[in-house]
Amino acid sequence: MGATQSTTDAFERKPVALTERITSDGSSAWPVEPGRYRLVVARACPWANRSVIVRRLLGLEPVLSMGIAGPLHDERSWRFHNDPENKDPVLGIEYLREAYEKAHPGFDEGVTVPTVVEVATGKAVSNNFQDLTLDLSTQWRALHREGAPDLYPEQHRAEIDEVNAGVYEDVNNGVYKCGFAKGQGSYEKAYRALFSRLDALSERLATQRFLVGDTITEADIRLWVTLVRFDAVYHGHFKCNREKLSEMPVLWAYSRDLFQTPGFGDTIDFEQVKQHYYGVHAEVNPTGIVPLGPDPRGWLTPHSREELGGRPFGDGTPPGPPPEGERVPPLA
Repeated sequence: MGATQSTTDAFERKPVALTERITSDGSSAWPVEPGRYRLVVARACPWANRSVIVRRLLGLEPVLSMGIAGPLHDERSWRFHNDPENKDPVLGIEYLREAYEKAHPGFDEGVTVPTVVEVATGKAVSNNFQDLTLDLSTQWRALHREGAPDLYPEQHRAEIDEVNAGVYEDVNNGVYKCGFAKGQGSYEKAYRALFSRLDALSERLATQRFLVGDTITEADIRLWVTLVRFDAVYHGHFKCNREKLSEMPVLWAYSRDLFQTPGFGDTIDFEQVKQHYYGVHAEVNPTGIVPLGPDPRGWLTPHSREELGGRPFGDGTPPGPPPEGERVPPLA
């Protein structure tokens, strides 16, 4: 996603511009169809990372292709600068904005990832990141792989939604409120809310392996995409520095548990994460220097969370390895 800044000293995230949903019952203009859409993401972005993980866990790779924008962008939007000839090989565009302009000529609002694009027309369909992953779990169910886990089980949806709301406000968006605050008071308010929420989550996870129930759900995915970026960028770059994730024993073990679970750590490219945050946010890091650390190998150390029980995939099975063109470099 692309960060947006309000005119006050507090960071406010603007709503997404394209709120269409892809549905299985024809209730929207966009029906679920194999091969019709392309999911455009960026490895750097936590909001996009959600959809990458869910697509992997549900085995939707054969029916929903994925384009990967590079970590750097400018006022023209996310760019496919890691692809041959700087163009997405399926959509044939250099900048994601081109898909928005095909759908809405003269489009002048935010261009964010993830974005779903209709392949045949090249038109952006939706950047509705809050609903996208839930729709992949519910509307795309007929196309899930055999053994796909239920990431949004009906009996736990109210609790998942409640957890997600607090995590979004204070953690997912909270780190941005710290990083882009333009006033001391706004920064301190966001900082305190962030670490208060992390303390509460740590207490919750001290006695249970996952956030809701005994399996991985949408709630774990949404929290984890922020936690996995915490030490690499949010602790220093966004001044979220009461302590590092690696200094919070419960959350660090929980995060490593998921990192070592197929579908999570195999979606992460720490170098691209750092290149994006330190290279694009010139108002926060005007030199553009990208730090060499931290050493990511700690993510592979034992976590002992299995002692709490739980069944990561419930009655389902782990996903297979990522497709060849979607693999990330191994931790060095």
